[in-house]
Amino acid sequence: MADARHGRDASRHRRRGQGELEALVLASLREADEAVSAAWVQERLGGDLAYTTVITILTRLLAKGVVTRERAGRSFTWTSASDEAGLAAHKMRKVLDGEQDREAVLASFVTALSTEDERVLRDLLRDTHTGQED
Repeated sequence: MADARHGRDASRHRRRGQGELEALVLASLREADEAVSAAWVQERLGGDLAYTTVITILTRLLAKGVVTRERAGRSFTWTSASDEAGLAAHKMRKVLDGEQDREAVLASFVTALSTEDERVLRDLLRDTHTGQED
């Protein structure tokens, strides 16, 4: 079905959120065997994103510390320095850092966890605490 305002197939050109685009770019970098160009990432994602959009996303990921870049002539090559879990953890820390009452936010988060997630968190905290004692 065509979008009457733009004459486009609305399902093909739906607007994706920043987080979704970041995850797609990060996933494409993790698939690469070596550092790759932004053009490679753009092609890997099907070419429907503008080159400048890919550069913007890569630059945001660089600022978050989840990708690295190296000079390659007049441009850069990019490498994943993290995975989707690392990106999600960064987002969670950013939200937490923006709150005045960290303890209340953490308490609310923990009380909303499923029993299984709570068990996983307890195990992770115990393992981290045990590792610090060594």
